[in-house]
Amino acid sequence: MDNTSAAQWYEQLIKPFFAPPAAVFGPVWTVLYLVIAVSFGFVLLQILKRRLPAALLLPFGLNLLFNAAYTPIQFGLRDNLLASVDILLVLGTLVWAMYAIWHRARWVALSNIPYLLWVGFATVLQLSITWLNR
Repeated sequence: MDNTSAAQWYEQLIKPFFAPPAAVFGPVWTVLYLVIAVSFGFVLLQILKRRLPAALLLPFGLNLLFNAAYTPIQFGLRDNLLASVDILLVLGTLVWAMYAIWHRARWVALSNIPYLLWVGFATVLQLSITWLNR
């Protein structure tokens, strides 16, 4: 790996026309992490209180794991292909989690729509960056 910073490395990548400025990501993720903390925290608390089945922990936990892995993969390893696989897993586990909770706590699924929309956009962006920089 070269000595360029992660920000410099990301800046030099070829990006699609719809890529937002790098400064947009921090504020968006700050809001989304609040949504995730409240909604996923509620699910965890309900599981601990035995009001929801423990099996619900799987899609929510995997989503957090894959979400947390994205930044080290993309900016630490600087691996666009692996980051593309990871973001697809974030998207898939989020859809699974929203589906799994829908009949038990609909507000949790609905509150994660902004997260779903952003991850959908981020997936298209990441796949585009991977393709453009192959």
